[in-house]
Amino acid sequence: MMLQTESVRMGYGERTVVRELTLEIPQGGFSVIVGPNGCGKSTVLRTLGRMLRPQAGRVLIDARDIRSLRTREVARRIGLLPQSPHAPDGVTVADLVGRGRYPHQRIWRQWSREDERIVAQSLEEVGLLDCADRAVSELSGGQRQRAWIAMALAQQTPILLLDEPTTYLDIAHQISVLDLCSTLHEQGRTLVMVLHDLNMAARYATHVIAMRDGGIIRQGRPEDVFTETMLRDVFDLDASILKDPNNGRPLIVPKDRRNQ
Repeated sequence: MMLQTESVRMGYGERTVVRELTLEIPQGGFSVIVGPNGCGKSTVLRTLGRMLRPQAGRVLIDARDIRSLRTREVARRIGLLPQSPHAPDGVTVADLVGRGRYPHQRIWRQWSREDERIVAQSLEEVGLLDCADRAVSELSGGQRQRAWIAMALAQQTPILLLDEPTTYLDIAHQISVLDLCSTLHEQGRTLVMVLHDLNMAARYATHVIAMRDGGIIRQGRPEDVFTETMLRDVFDLDASILKDPNNGRPLIVPKDRRNQ
């Protein structure tokens, strides 16, 4: 399922954040958007998920303008996990994940055994089946992120958009969540994610989109995008690029300014 933009301008009210963006998300890829704060990363993700209407241009899914589709149709194609989502008080993990089934229900087809099976399967995929009856508020930060990802899985969409899913998590939980996302990608889903941690982006992404000031500076494979020149141009960062001894991916080591 192809997701792309054509000359899209995005913003809030009269303020434009992203200008003339033409972007094609690789099908079946694990794309990560990186860039400094305020460059438009989350704005792009929200526009791809139809949470934000473009000021100009078009977002296309399988060559169809996403605005021409009904909300339920979009929800069957694209799952969106916003940054730092909050569940209502008292909602259980199973109830939260079950909300991912709403796009598949109709007036004449309410909750079914198939829905129950998919919710259980989604919980099992993220390792939370034994937490189904617990309140979301009782979970750790890493478990909560897994619960939200399970809700997106229950939508059974071929495309998942995730806005900084590792925010506020410790390093062990960050890796756990990203390992899970990598597994979902290997199973055939197209992932698009916003990340701040460049080394995590280099480790997991198959396609990196580097942004600054509302535009794309460079995109491609991690080993092609993460260069010393790009880091200076995009982040004003002086760093060395090494090869990760575990996987051969780029490893970014900022230079110690105190010794210069």
